[in-house]
Amino acid sequence: QVQFVESGGGLVQAGGSLSLSCAASGFTFSSSAMSWYRRAPGKERELVAVIGSGGSTNYFDSVKGRFTISRDNSKNTVYLQMNSLKPEDTAVYYCNAFTNYGKNYWGQGTQVTVSS
Repeated sequence: QVQFVESGGGLVQAGGSLSLSCAASGFTFSSSAMSWYRRAPGKERELVAVIGSGGSTNYFDSVKGRFTISRDNSKNTVYLQMNSLKPEDTAVYYCNAFTNYGKNYWGQGTQVTVSS
């Protein structure tokens, strides 16, 4: 059974930082690409950052230089360090796994709210 435990969301002032974590189980974490997505009110879900099984990373343009995705395969956990937060970063953030056998799994989401 695939499970995710997401944590680290909350309320922060603009310019502040938050760190999200997503602990996963039930699939081969080390062989999976892990991503963070977000959905802001009234908007489509968008990809924020992805880290491949080999550690390569890619970021949505608006978060480059501010957010850092990382993974710890020994803990089956993916992280998102978010610095210099802006009100437009306010969204529900979702952890996603894309496995090497083509399955897509989603976390339950964690709310991030950035006040101006």
